[in-house]
Amino acid sequence: MADSSSSLPPLSEKISYKSYFLRAVDLTILGLLLSLLLHRAVHMSQNDTVWVVAFLCESCFSFIWLLITCIKWCPAEHKPFPDRLDERIHDLPSVDMFVTTADPVREPPILVVNTVLSLLAVNYPANKLACYVSDDGCSSLTYFSLKEAYKFAKIWVPFCKKYNVKVRAPFRYFLNPLGSSEDSEFSREWEMTKREYEKFIQRVEDASGDSYWLDADDDFEAFSNVKPNDHSTIVKVISENKRGVGDEKEVPHIVYISREKRPNYLHHYKAGAMNFLVRVSGLMTNAPYMLNVDCDMYANEADVVRQAMCVFLEGSMNQDHCAFVQFPQDFYDSNAGELVVLQTYLVRGIAGIQGPIYAGSGCFHTRRVMYGLSPNDLEDNISLSSFATRKFLAEESLARVFGNSKEMVTSVVDALQRKSNPQNSLTNSLEVAKAVGHCNYEYQTSWGKTIGWLYDSTSEDVNTSIGIHSRGWTSSYLLPEPPAFLGCMPPGGPEAMLQQRRWATGLLEVLFNKQSPLIGMFCKKIRFRQSLAYLYILTWGLRSIPELVYCLLPAYCLLHNSSLFPKGVCLGIIVTLVGMHCLYTLWEFMSLGFSVQSWYVSQSFWRIKTTSSWLFSILDIILKLLGVSKTVFIVTKKTISETKLDSKDGSSQRDKDDDGPKADSGKFEFDGSLYFLPGTFIVLINLTAIAGFSMGLQRLNPSYKGGGSSLAEVCVCVLVVMLFLPFLKGLFEKGKYGIPLSTLSKASLLAVLFAFFSVRN
Repeated sequence: MADSSSSLPPLSEKISYKSYFLRAVDLTILGLLLSLLLHRAVHMSQNDTVWVVAFLCESCFSFIWLLITCIKWCPAEHKPFPDRLDERIHDLPSVDMFVTTADPVREPPILVVNTVLSLLAVNYPANKLACYVSDDGCSSLTYFSLKEAYKFAKIWVPFCKKYNVKVRAPFRYFLNPLGSSEDSEFSREWEMTKREYEKFIQRVEDASGDSYWLDADDDFEAFSNVKPNDHSTIVKVISENKRGVGDEKEVPHIVYISREKRPNYLHHYKAGAMNFLVRVSGLMTNAPYMLNVDCDMYANEADVVRQAMCVFLEGSMNQDHCAFVQFPQDFYDSNAGELVVLQTYLVRGIAGIQGPIYAGSGCFHTRRVMYGLSPNDLEDNISLSSFATRKFLAEESLARVFGNSKEMVTSVVDALQRKSNPQNSLTNSLEVAKAVGHCNYEYQTSWGKTIGWLYDSTSEDVNTSIGIHSRGWTSSYLLPEPPAFLGCMPPGGPEAMLQQRRWATGLLEVLFNKQSPLIGMFCKKIRFRQSLAYLYILTWGLRSIPELVYCLLPAYCLLHNSSLFPKGVCLGIIVTLVGMHCLYTLWEFMSLGFSVQSWYVSQSFWRIKTTSSWLFSILDIILKLLGVSKTVFIVTKKTISETKLDSKDGSSQRDKDDDGPKADSGKFEFDGSLYFLPGTFIVLINLTAIAGFSMGLQRLNPSYKGGGSSLAEVCVCVLVVMLFLPFLKGLFEKGKYGIPLSTLSKASLLAVLFAFFSVRN
C-alpha cells in the first residue's frame, strides 16, 4: 500500500518542455507552406495541370505539418524516482510479464530466452513477478530452451543482483571481456557464469539439430505430431517460486503457453495471443499490472519495473491516473536515429496531450483498464462506484463479457476490486487455464471488442491504445537513461520493407474501423489534439501517394518542358522552405548525438519506405475493404548481433566517429519482390530527365516554347536521386546488394513509358 503522506517527496513528476523558438520555427515552416499554396492558387490559371497536381501534393504536406505542429506544441514526459519507492510503498504490487513469440526460425529461441532472462533478473522482488511466454509457433524447441534457461537463471539472477550487473541479457553482457582490474571473487564468478551460459547455449544449439530429447522426455508429449496452425492448448509451469519471500536467490514464476489453433479459425495474430496471456495470468497470478515486450526487446535497465511503479503508485489516489506506462523503443544493432528522433520530439509531444500511444512493446498496463474499466466507473479513492459494481460484477454479465469459465469470472471480480491474489500453487490452475485457450472460448464474448487487446487490425497496439484513450484514460511516457529496453531491427532491405508494410497496413485498418479518430474526436472522450496525433500516425500509408507523385513531378516537367516551381522572387519560398526543413531536422538529429551522415541515411530511408512499402499498404487495405482478401500478419526475421556493447548498455563509450554497428554503412539489400520496383523506377526516370536536360533533348519536344523548365527542376531531380542513393548504388552492385535484373527490366519499361508520355503529352 502507498503512504499518502503529503510531506513525503513524490514518486514521479511530469516534466513539460516548452520551447518558444521551436514553436516559432514550426509556425514559420507552416506559414511558408501556406504561402506556397496561396501563390499556386493565385497563378493556377496561368500554368498547366502540373501546378494542380503540385498544389494537391503540397496541400497534403501542409496538412501533415499542421498536425506535427499541433502535436509538438507542449511536449512532456514523466520522471520517476525509484530510490524513493521503498520509503513510500510498504508492499510492492505484483507484475505479470508477457513475452510473445510466433516462429522459432524467424525468432530464434536464444533471442527469446535472453529476453526472458533479462526480465527475471530485474531489481524487483522475485515473489512479485511472473513471466509468461506465449509461443504461437507451438515449438518444442522454444519450450526446451525455456526449461534450460530456468536452470541457468538460478545462476544468472543471483549473479546480477549480487554485483548489480548493468546489462541483464547475457548474450549482450558477455560480449565484452572481463576487465583486468576486477577483484578475484567477482572474476571467478564471472568466469563460472560465462561457462554455464556457453554450456546452456550449446545445449540449445544441439537440440535444434537433434530432437532426441523430444522422445526421451514425457514432458514433451504435448508437442508430438503438432503443427503451428493445428494443435491443442498447451500450458506448462516451467518454474514456480514456492518460497515467496523475494530474496536475491529466488527466480520468478515462468510459465509457457501456446493457445489452441485450428486451420478454419481466425486467431487474431498477436492480439489473440495477448488476450490468452491475460486470461491465463489472471487465473494463475492475477497481478494488477502487466508488462508486455516483444521477444527481441530485452530489459536494459534493471530498475525498469520500479520506474513504472513510481508512476502508477504516485497517482494511485487519483481516479484519472494513467492507464499504461510506455517506454521508448530503442535498438542495439542498427542505425535507429530516425526512430529515436521521432520518439524524443514527436512522441514526447503526444505525451504532453493525453499521453503516449501504446507502441506494442515495452509497456506496462493496468489489468482493470484492460478489463474495460473507465475513469467514470471509479470513486475518488479509485474503488468501483456503485453503478460500476452493478454493471461489472453481476455474474451473468461477467460470464457474457469474459466467457463461461467460473474461475475466470472469479479472477476478474478480484482484479476489479483490487483484491490480492491468493498464493495458491500455479499447477492447480493448469486445466482451467487450458480451457480458456480453446478456439471457441471467445465466441460471443467481449474479448477483442471492448476488453483486452482489440482485434480488427494487425496493428493491435495502436488499435488498443485508441480504445483506452477514447474512454478518457491518460498514459505516461518515460525516457530513462540508459534505455529501458533494447531490441534488434531488421536490416535495410526486404525484411525492413515487409515490416513497414505491415505497420502501415495495420494503421490504415484502424483508420477505417470503428476505433477511427475521425469518429472519436466527436463522440468519445478522447481529446481533440490526441485525435489529431492518432490521425497523423494512422495516415502514414496514405502519404505514399503524394510522396511518390512529388518525386516524379520534377522529372516530368524536365521531359515535358513545363515549370513546376515559381520563377523569380517567389522561388525563394521553395528555397527557404527546403533549407529550413533540412536544417531543422538536422538539428534534431545532432542534438541527440547523431552524425550528419546518420541524418542523411534516415532521410533517405524515409523516402524509400514511404514510396515503396507504404504504397503497397494502400493496396492491402483496398482489397480488404472490398472483401477480396484479408490482411496477414507476417513475422519479421530477428537476428542476434555480435557487436560490442556501446554506451547505451552502460558498458563502454560509443566511438564518436561511429553511430552504431551498422550505422551509415550505406548497404541496402535487394531481392526480386515488388517493394523495390517504385524506387528503381524513380531513380531511372530522374536520371533520364537530368540527362535529357543536359543534352538539350527537351528542345525536341513539339510543345517546346522556351521559358519552361529551369535549373530548379534539375536541382530537385538531383536531390531525389541523392535521397534514393541505395537504388543508384544498386544499379551497379551485384549479389544481394544489387537490384535484380527482373526488377530493373520492369522499372526500365515503366521509365520508357513515362518518358514517352511526358514528351508527347
